[in-house]
Amino acid sequence: MLTAITEIKVRFNEVDPLGITWHGHYITYFELGREAFGEKFNLSYMEIYRHGYVAPIVNINCDYKRSLKYGNKAIVETTFIDHPAAKIVFNYKIYFPVTNEIIASGSSIQVFLDGTNRQLQIVRPEFFEVWRKQQQLST
Repeated sequence: MLTAITEIKVRFNEVDPLGITWHGHYITYFELGREAFGEKFNLSYMEIYRHGYVAPIVNINCDYKRSLKYGNKAIVETTFIDHPAAKIVFNYKIYFPVTNEIIASGSSIQVFLDGTNRQLQIVRPEFFEVWRKQQQLST
């Protein structure tokens, strides 16, 4: 499995008056995880764009288990899920670093669109196939 780990710290502007993180910020934390994954495994948004594609999110979900509060530090673990279709699937886990207690988990799906015409790609782009081979993926 290809996994990237990144640490986050809950900022003041991410919490409500009770000091609890607003639920929408967890999606932002997933985004930080995707960016960390892209940097680690050379599959960033800009790398995809350099190959003539964009990869918008078409589905995202988050299961909330516990609340993050102002000042908390947490780990975002982002795992690539190989899929035979022309899409990028990630699973996420946000947890406290010391206790490993799960805060939230989720997943996202991105599809490939031609960078010029924004046409949906039904087969995996060649650069993505090369990337998969470099990562020794085989579905």
